[in-house]
Amino acid sequence: MNSSQLRRFALAMVVAVAVIVGLGATDTAGRFNDLGHKMMCTCGCAQVLLECNHVGCTTSTQMRAELQNQLATGNNDSLILQSFVQRYGATVLAAPGTSGFDLIAWIMPFAVSLLALIGTVYLVRNWARQTRLAPTGGARLETLNAQDEMRERIRRETGADEGE
Repeated sequence: MNSSQLRRFALAMVVAVAVIVGLGATDTAGRFNDLGHKMMCTCGCAQVLLECNHVGCTTSTQMRAELQNQLATGNNDSLILQSFVQRYGATVLAAPGTSGFDLIAWIMPFAVSLLALIGTVYLVRNWARQTRLAPTGGARLETLNAQDEMRERIRRETGADEGE
């Protein structure tokens, strides 16, 4: 490398570091928004922490301040979430985890839907097998003859032939 290429490389590195530092400065607000939407307010409103709209809700104010303090200390996201879980319980999380027993909360809706679909297909096929089609061929001819005989008998018994 010659000296001009070295200067360009050094300048590119300085710009890259400045951009990374600049992005890091606004990252706290993004992390606050992201983590605040992963937690629930524990006041009983069943709303996401950053969307709790109770007038004068002290719980959400306290939890938001605690989240700001945790972000200021430089803890990573999973450590912050774990501290909230330890303090408020697992109900503080807006969505269950993806490991252990919490995995059931993700699997069960799909499993129940699949079982319902399989059960429905089984029932429809079972009902289709039990449905009898209208008689065809000789059996149909016998049915038509029996109907003609019944009409003739009704005419005789009601005297419909005499009035014509």
